[in-house]
Amino acid sequence: MPELPEIEALADHLRRHAVGLTVGRIDVSALSVLKTFDPPPSALHGQAVTGANRWGKYLGLQAGDWHLITHLSRAGWLRWSDKLAAAPLKPGKGPIALRVHLGTPGEAPSPNVAAGAAPGFDLTEAGTQKRLAVWLVDDPATVPGIATLGPDALALGPDELADVLKGNSGRLKTVLTDQKVIAGIGNAYSDEILHAARLSPFATAGKLTDGQLAALHDAMISILSDAVERSVGQQAATLKGEKRSGLRVHARTGLPCPVCGDTVREVSFADKSFQYCSTCQTGGKVLADRRLSRLLK
Repeated sequence: MPELPEIEALADHLRRHAVGLTVGRIDVSALSVLKTFDPPPSALHGQAVTGANRWGKYLGLQAGDWHLITHLSRAGWLRWSDKLAAAPLKPGKGPIALRVHLGTPGEAPSPNVAAGAAPGFDLTEAGTQKRLAVWLVDDPATVPGIATLGPDALALGPDELADVLKGNSGRLKTVLTDQKVIAGIGNAYSDEILHAARLSPFATAGKLTDGQLAALHDAMISILSDAVERSVGQQAATLKGEKRSGLRVHARTGLPCPVCGDTVREVSFADKSFQYCSTCQTGGKVLADRRLSRLLK
């Protein structure tokens, strides 16, 4: 799932490549991705792109008075092309859910963009669980998920982080990935942050000591800032690989911890899992894994 660093990099890519162009045409292949219907996507035709923004894990393209906002969810992605195919999309065919054709400033919008001549991007989604979502709004705050976002992870100071976690009885891993508490952190970077902070994923969020809070804040800022620095400027096609190359424990089950050499362990749930190092994070204690426990019965 794209998280704060990847969404920030995609927004940066759109700022550098799309701002100043006009929206020539929007093709929708999967109507299910549209969460708003008034105005229709055609309202963007002929509008100049003026910016790209990020709200937590939401990505937005601004054109005229409108914001085309997407949440890529677990399997969505933005695929940029300098020479986007002009042929209309076939509804329900392939991974492309929505395509945005862009043109040069002053170019009139046309239903028939010249083949191979126009840049633009596709919003794609792999797999069978279709969760990619798109909104066209004049105010980003009207998108329900954006309206309920907590403070952005990179905007939190040490005292603000302490205030956010104060009194929270949830497990630290769960709280860090709750977008209503802190915006931008998902499954992968929460694993990395907790490993760097040497904290158990099952620690109670509201019971951290001052030292643990300081370590958590330092890890959160350093891990995310480093990932943003490595990601911004990359081509959209290389961002996923860049993310994987920087991970130290997430998705590395069975491999040695790069800090202590112990085996990276996994806790699995119905449709997701997380990874941790018991030596670095839990004092050697192996956390309960429900799936493994069932197999051992």
